[in-house]
Amino acid sequence: MNTLKNKVQLIGNLGQEPEIVNLESGKKLAKFSIATNDYYYNKSGDKVTDTQWHNIVAWGKTAEIIEKYVNKGQEVAIEGKLTSRSYEDSDGQKRYITEVVCNELLMLSK
Repeated sequence: MNTLKNKVQLIGNLGQEPEIVNLESGKKLAKFSIATNDYYYNKSGDKVTDTQWHNIVAWGKTAEIIEKYVNKGQEVAIEGKLTSRSYEDSDGQKRYITEVVCNELLMLSK
């Protein structure tokens, strides 16, 4: 059961081209967001689409694969864990962000 403590699995489409960061240490970081859609029917019987956006980060070899093969609009399956962090923006305001750290990536669309 330990593997289920913090596990996220998502299937969605990339909203923009992945941002690739080459760090001074030589490591690579890929940042992107994916959209997942859920559907339900409202009181009047109309089908409503609920789109959620998820921030994804990937490191190392996974980031290298993303850099070479993953593009905007592509459907991908992501497995990873949820992380939260905070930072100060240029105005000195504390900002919070929740991300999925990608451990595995599966490219679903051609």
